[in-house]
This record gives sequence, C-alpha cells and structure tokens, in this order.
Amino acid sequence: MRSIRDISRQAIAAGYLTIEAENQLRHLLQLTQYSLEDLNTFMRLQQDAMEGRIKQESREQRDRSQNHRYRSYAQYNALRQQYCTTPSHC
Repeated sequence: MRSIRDISRQAIAAGYLTIEAENQLRHLLQLTQYSLEDLNTFMRLQQDAMEGRIKQESREQRDRSQNHRYRSYAQYNALRQQYCTTPSHC
C-alpha cells in the first residue's frame, strides 16, 4: 500500500482527491504509524482542500446529490401550489 505522503502528494499535484485516495488516507491514518513528513504532507493537502486548491470527488458527489434533492423539492412545491386549490385537495 502507498504511503500517506505519496497519496497526498499525488492529490496535491493533480489538484484533485478521489474517493479511493480519501479512503486509503483514512485507513492509513487510523491503522498505521506514519512519519512527521507523512503528517506534514497530509496537513498541506487538508489546507489546500480547505482553501479550494484541491477539489474532492466526495464533495462533488454530495453537492450533486443535494442539488438534485433541492431541485426535486422545489418542483414538488411548484406543482403542489399549482394543483392544490384548497387544503383538502392536498
């Protein structure tokens, strides 16, 4: 398995963190011993992500899911208002 440092560096270079890499990092951080260099590189990745220099696949998926849900709810409300002339019909 790759090191925390390698995974973090690859994401920093690409400007993108995949779900697979995120899961690998989580696993390595929980179950392995890591060096100060690993930790520093991971912290840089986290900082870059917080400042928007790294995009995260997991956040993109979450955002798409939420946007779909909000759009569906807005459509539901619009139809409900259009067809519900009295409260008893709704």
